[in-house]
Amino acid sequence: MDQDYLAQALELAKEGIGQTSPNPAVGAVVVRDGVVVGRGFHVYALKKHAEIVALEEAGELARGAGLYVTLEPCSHQGRTGPCADAVIAAGIRKVTAAMEDPNPLVAGEGFRKLRTAGIETQLDDRHAAAARKLNEAYIHFMKTRRPFVTLKSAVTLDGKIAAPYDNDGWITSERARAHVQTLRHASDCILTGIGTVLADNCLLNDRSGLPRGRPLLRIVLDSQLRLPLASKMMAGCRNDVLVVTTSAAGADRKSALEQAGAEVVVMDGKDGRTDLRALVNWLGGRGYQSLMIEAGSLVNWAALESEVTDRIFFYYAPKILGGLQSLPVAGGKGRHRRRDAIQLENVTLHHIPPDEFAVEAYLRKLTDVHGNY
Repeated sequence: MDQDYLAQALELAKEGIGQTSPNPAVGAVVVRDGVVVGRGFHVYALKKHAEIVALEEAGELARGAGLYVTLEPCSHQGRTGPCADAVIAAGIRKVTAAMEDPNPLVAGEGFRKLRTAGIETQLDDRHAAAARKLNEAYIHFMKTRRPFVTLKSAVTLDGKIAAPYDNDGWITSERARAHVQTLRHASDCILTGIGTVLADNCLLNDRSGLPRGRPLLRIVLDSQLRLPLASKMMAGCRNDVLVVTTSAAGADRKSALEQAGAEVVVMDGKDGRTDLRALVNWLGGRGYQSLMIEAGSLVNWAALESEVTDRIFFYYAPKILGGLQSLPVAGGKGRHRRRDAIQLENVTLHHIPPDEFAVEAYLRKLTDVHGNY
């Protein structure tokens, strides 16, 4: 029965996706005598953590009950008081969690507080993998202090993302594109290159229709500041556009974009381009925990080669472009020997009916366990 209650807590936690950053998505269920008497999930704007919402719904029925939560109750003072203290005060008998909180301010201290107060605690690893997947960006951020980076692309079966001439229309179906919106919704930031903006005049926004906790930060790599003030992105700018440029860009262009509501930062990289690693570190310093990249061939390769990418999500359509001029998913210099190919692991295939699929996989990196480049 514990497993069923944790499954319910996980489903509740998913209700908070897109609304919890920079906090994790957490769900909680209070059970007394085999009956669920309290449910809750976290939404950052409402401040209350999932445990508090569930305990308040349970009221006096929480005394002597069990609490099932997707993440260890917090033990420190933040925007709210420690959840562990509230659990103790409510008279909960036992706490079952899917995983320990990787936040170094908690990291087992929540459980220790509960046990000291005489509350039985249990980690149930039957849902640990699902709990980690739900909060992989949060976990990654707590370990590295950098956002979890997903490289997304729509690809033909022969690995092409654009034709040499007419690129009207879409590579993938409406159903696949709707799935992409769920990834955008779960992200704090989305990034593209100026070439994509000039070619597509894209908005690069979250069109899921679901509520968000913080605006989706739209980022453009633009070494010469060619982003048009009349572009859809700038026309819809509500202090949610970040333009990353180089010191070679004109001061007048920088001033014009800033007056239009964009934030412009200079991050010089190699060969007159912007520095992706510096950008990812900068975003981490601002508390952004997840970044999605939807860009062209050159930016895709830069994101892979620099090792800022943590995960790929490639959507494949049953089409073939062929030819040597159609752009591959990753261009640039590439790797010149097979044995030097970028390695991927933990591959998952997602079927998108009737004839499409997505490949989700994680980069096997050369970084150390602390995530240092």
